[in-house]
Amino acid sequence: MDYILPDEIYQWAKWVGLVMLPALATLVGSVGPAWGIENVEATVLTLNALGTFIGVIIGASQLTAKPKE
Repeated sequence: MDYILPDEIYQWAKWVGLVMLPALATLVGSVGPAWGIENVEATVLTLNALGTFIGVIIGASQLTAKPKE
């Protein structure tokens, strides 16, 4: 299959969007208040929005993939 995203970028985006950003959002949301980090809610919202955005890009790449000729 030929994808919009090259395989290296796809694999990186998949890891960042589906693993790293949600885990980081959970970490910041959990320990941020204890450490006195300002704007924890906005930071968590931003991290989750970025993860969703990357997930949509990955999904679009999957949906528009064309068989190799």
